[in-house]
Amino acid sequence: MKRIPLTIAPFLIFALTAGAEGNLTATRVNGTWRLKNNEFKVWALGQQRLQIEFFGTYEYKSPAGPMANTGEGSGIARIEGDTAIFKPEGAEEDCQITLKFTEGKLVVTQTGSCGFGNHVYADGTYKKVSSKKPKFGSSDH
Repeated sequence: MKRIPLTIAPFLIFALTAGAEGNLTATRVNGTWRLKNNEFKVWALGQQRLQIEFFGTYEYKSPAGPMANTGEGSGIARIEGDTAIFKPEGAEEDCQITLKFTEGKLVVTQTGSCGFGNHVYADGTYKKVSSKKPKFGSSDH
């Protein structure tokens, strides 16, 4: 039996756990992801479909005190490999939110206008804060 040098072992383990064609498991995508006051709730439905809910906030100071604009969207996205394309229900035609799941992070890019509040965008790198099944449709953001 041949021994694998320690310098190669981590790469071999990564290659074996990455999965065929880079497909992610539900365990890696499911849960609640946060970036400051923005939040994505994600749950795998099977057949490469994800239930997604987004809630975002843009805080600012006004002469009357602290204020915030908010925006939200929900719907079903299709995932291919490690990337899902999401267009919230009722959003403008040019709205597209791309969710890329990488090494414990969720990298989000938004193109087009998605109908969120002024200065509210989904873009950024989110961190998973819970792996539990999110409560969809709740106002617990």
